[in-house]
Amino acid sequence: MPEENPRNDAAIESIIEGKKMEAYAEHRTKDMHQCSLCGTVGYRKRPMRPVGTKWICIDCLRSLKETLEGLDQWEAEIQLEKEMSKKIDDTLRV
Repeated sequence: MPEENPRNDAAIESIIEGKKMEAYAEHRTKDMHQCSLCGTVGYRKRPMRPVGTKWICIDCLRSLKETLEGLDQWEAEIQLEKEMSKKIDDTLRV
């Protein structure tokens, strides 16, 4: 019987901690947002920013920024590809 007493105390403490966490989570739910792109839930450790009516996490914003920074290079590659195909078409028509 003395061995069951610490187990019961540990179980009761675990249940109490679980209830405290549930109450805290419900209290902080209004501060949490879900990323519209990747679906992760953001709070303090994962900052979120509103973009219009949707929320986006910092990781998705970083990858979007990297993509947009490379947009000029993409456009240049597309333009070069169009020019090359036009020259090839003109050469084959002659």
